Amino acid sequence: MVSVEECLRSSYEGGAEYVDGEVFERNWGERSHSEVQGELLLFLHIRRAELRLFVLASLTLQVSATRFRIPDVCAYLEEPNEEIPRTPPFPCIEVLSPEDGWIRFHEKIDDYLNFGVPYIWVVNPWSRWAWTYNTEGSREVKDGALRTENPSLTVALPEIFAAIDAK
Repeated sequence: MVSVEECLRSSYEGGAEYVDGEVFERNWGERSHSEVQGELLLFLHIRRAELRLFVLASLTLQVSATRFRIPDVCAYLEEPNEEIPRTPPFPCIEVLSPEDGWIRFHEKIDDYLNFGVPYIWVVNPWSRWAWTYNTEGSREVKDGALRTENPSLTVALPEIFAAIDAK
């Protein structure tokens, strides 16, 4: 068991999530993971002024007193004023890695929902499918578009994958 203070003072290569006294090092991102993460980040970053978003990659969030999570990409409607934000982003985006365990991954989704993240997007770079999660439940993205409301935001997955395929 590791204390919150000890975890925050430590440096973990590639970052680590902290859950109730345990440290879980993040999976190393493979090329496909990194490309999708980068394209999603770039897509949102290019539109940040238009959408009034503050976009960040691999930001540590304190989702509860004893839990710290690191989404691949997240966006805020207002710039967070803390180095480790304690306010939920809008949305959190996770890009799957082959090593992601389904049970641990769903615990992470539950942490985001309990934290108050209104939209959670999960993208699989190999199968090119996506799921969205919110307080109303989850659904597979079948039309190729990740969406939010208030404000309205649409990320066209074919555009994300086309940028990767063009390389």
